[in-house]
Amino acid sequence: MAKSYWLINSNSSEVKRFIKNDKSIEGVFEYMFIDSGKIFSLLGKEPPLMTTTISVEIELAREIYERLISQGWRRTNLFD
Repeated sequence: MAKSYWLINSNSSEVKRFIKNDKSIEGVFEYMFIDSGKIFSLLGKEPPLMTTTISVEIELAREIYERLISQGWRRTNLFD
């Protein structure tokens, strides 16, 4: 399975997971899944409840990731 990259919002209530679509064709059709979820327990005690998944081209996923970082989201590895 592809490596996932997690972001968490500033008040630790939401997460985003970025993961490459394994069925992407390298250099031709490269897509990422972006999963969104909510945190209902203490961080790390239970996994977040994932609510939505979208599939976007790699370049758009990078833009979304960078935009979230600029809005105060932080990288985390609590859910790997």
